Amino acid sequence: MNTKNPSDFYLKLPLSLFVLLLFFVHGLHAQSQTVDSQPGKVIQQFQYKSALQASQDAIDRVLSKHRFTDANGKGMTMHDFLGKPLIISMVYTSCYQICPMTIRHLSQVVDKARETLGEDSFSVVVIGFDTQFDTPQKMKYFAEKQGVDKKGWHALSVDSDSVASLSKELGFQYFTSPNGFDHVVQATVVDEKGQIYRQVYGETFDTQLLVEPLMDLVLDRAKSNQSFLSNMVNKVRFFCTTYDPRSDSYRFDYSLFIGMMIGGLIIILTLLFIISELRYAKRHRNA
Repeated sequence: MNTKNPSDFYLKLPLSLFVLLLFFVHGLHAQSQTVDSQPGKVIQQFQYKSALQASQDAIDRVLSKHRFTDANGKGMTMHDFLGKPLIISMVYTSCYQICPMTIRHLSQVVDKARETLGEDSFSVVVIGFDTQFDTPQKMKYFAEKQGVDKKGWHALSVDSDSVASLSKELGFQYFTSPNGFDHVVQATVVDEKGQIYRQVYGETFDTQLLVEPLMDLVLDRAKSNQSFLSNMVNKVRFFCTTYDPRSDSYRFDYSLFIGMMIGGLIIILTLLFIISELRYAKRHRNA
């Protein structure tokens, strides 16, 4: 009777598993080569370092007069958004996780910024860069689903030629991937003249990273664009608005304003006292 030694089985098992693993890895490699070799199926690897550099290089660049179509089918241009700061976020509507998460978080931060700076102090545009699918109807549905179909927000579609030039100007890179697109997750802050001022990165980010540059643009504009009184009011708002980390929001710190008033009053009273003493001393000498 022929019997097998159990120890032989356990000795051969790792070798068998290793051989199977080699076949599996080889099969995956061959499959990837087949996909990559097919015309029109080449997937470019996303280079995060160069993408970040391109995004940073876009700062101070002035945006061209790009054309868009809003969620209601109305034609618009970049010129329609000049005159006050603008936030630009690029998405694609077939994204089921990152883009929705990004826009919902952006909406929360925008609400906090508007509580501090005013409802009409800046605008936000969400632009679909997947020109094949991001139609005005899809952008409208996306905005409704993410809760940004409200005042001060615009969901825009763009054609393939415009999205290429706009993306380049914004420093926004994206490439096709097995899951849709690999792309930079950024919110671009643009000033009232259409010049890129700041880039804010990530699906979620600290409130200050977006609100602070908006405060720079809204509250610290050039004096030539404002009356003296308006400029002074904005200066006071700028210095007296502080970030409260406990509530993750901005508030007007009246103690700073009161301290400034008390300090100014003390200086005035001190000057009046000195002038009074000088006059008294002068009269005393003349007597």
